[in-house]
Amino acid sequence: MSDFDAITVGRRVLAAEAEALGQMGAGLGAAFSRAVEALFAAKGRIVCTGIGKSGHVARKIAATLASTGSTAMFVHATEASHGDLGMIGADDVILALSKTGETRELADVIAYAKRFHIPLIAMTAVADSALGRAADILLLLPDAPEACAPELNAPTTSTTLQIALGDALAVALLERRGFQPQDFRIFHPGGKLGAMLRTVGDLMHGAEELPLVGLDTPMRQALLVMTEKRWGIVGVTDADGRLAGAITDGDLRRHIDGLLDHAAGEVMTAGPKKTVRPGMLASEALALMSDPAPAVTVMFAVADGRPVGILHVHDILRAGVM
Repeated sequence: MSDFDAITVGRRVLAAEAEALGQMGAGLGAAFSRAVEALFAAKGRIVCTGIGKSGHVARKIAATLASTGSTAMFVHATEASHGDLGMIGADDVILALSKTGETRELADVIAYAKRFHIPLIAMTAVADSALGRAADILLLLPDAPEACAPELNAPTTSTTLQIALGDALAVALLERRGFQPQDFRIFHPGGKLGAMLRTVGDLMHGAEELPLVGLDTPMRQALLVMTEKRWGIVGVTDADGRLAGAITDGDLRRHIDGLLDHAAGEVMTAGPKKTVRPGMLASEALALMSDPAPAVTVMFAVADGRPVGILHVHDILRAGVM
């Protein structure tokens, strides 16, 4: 029987990495703020670079930055020495990753940055290394032991720290930019995330499909509009075109006696309790529809008090918003 216990090993690894993350968080200081400001001020691109596992992490950081509104790219440190340095411009900022800071393949990137006065941000665990000394801004990683056996020294804790610090940079930068969910959707149009970030304006039916009548419209005509548009509702507008109320099946039942002798304004429920804005996230609209006070299946989209569209719960569900 083997004494190997996978759960024990897994917990040990997670505990070691969590401890290192806590240590890095406690030590985060002014250099991090300067790095965020340097990235924010970049007129060109954020160029992430590295080699080996640090290169994989650098590619991931570049992708995260790009998806959150920063113009970012990954340049492989080895390929940089064979022509890809030409991809880096004077207006760019370089974010270079290396645990030891002595990665030989980064030498040409460092020299290039110094020659053309390109800001260099280093992410390394060794301040007194070639990369650490050359950096304009040094993001020092805790020199925490890797999570595997010391004699193996495979990148584990160190790459976790790099990824986490890259995420911290990306989130701080997007908040510094005032990045909004609507902006985020531009870079994530597909899949579940794209669906969740769609707005009412993306899904609503426009003016030509709006079931609207005036306050003084006879109910006979209002019923024709309600039937023709097939929404199960008709909006009632005042003389200024503002939404004064709405007539639903429930309103018709409540006024069934002498219904056709009334005008729309006499039958409507004044001031619909639930309306949406074109800029509202579709997920917010779905939550509003589902709220049991009362739950509804269709709502008018209103801008400046005037109906500009209509949205059915089926429109939201078909778009994949849940």
